[in-house]
Amino acid sequence: MNIKPTAIANVYIIEQDIHKDKRGSFVKTFQRGFFSTHGLECDFCENYYTKSREDVIRGMHFQTPPQDHAKLVTIIQGTIIDVILDIRRLSPTYGQHVEIELSRENRRSIYIPRGCAHGFGTLSDTAIAYYMVTSEYAPEQDAGIRYDSFGYRWPIATPIVSDRDMGHPAFSDYITPF
Repeated sequence: MNIKPTAIANVYIIEQDIHKDKRGSFVKTFQRGFFSTHGLECDFCENYYTKSREDVIRGMHFQTPPQDHAKLVTIIQGTIIDVILDIRRLSPTYGQHVEIELSRENRRSIYIPRGCAHGFGTLSDTAIAYYMVTSEYAPEQDAGIRYDSFGYRWPIATPIVSDRDMGHPAFSDYITPF
């Protein structure tokens, strides 16, 4: 595995190890020792995945304290544009966002620390995103920022967005607890 910083403090691209032979391939997406050595939270306690069709935008999601969490996102199938927005008011990158293409082919994951909103747009016919998070889902701490309110221009002409995500407040109206 390899780790690369992004323009957002404590958001990292994780390049996965892949081993191929005549049977197919073996991909390591997580190793506790590697994450610990790099100072990343890795006490994951809940895993899940989403399946999305082309032009779906999910986001920008996070959980507020005390159920906030770090997150590792890996693509099992397809291609997405993953977007992270820093909502930590004391962070030097507060209000900034970063994008990264994640796909089954490029074998990259994204590590997202507490205090960042996360979303993605599906660029392929179908995409399956696998998440590992350091806290369990808590509906009362579930929060979000409207996907089109923080200056990012999504590369999707006609986005498919849930009613829930459309109802999130704009970034300029959100008072962050981070």
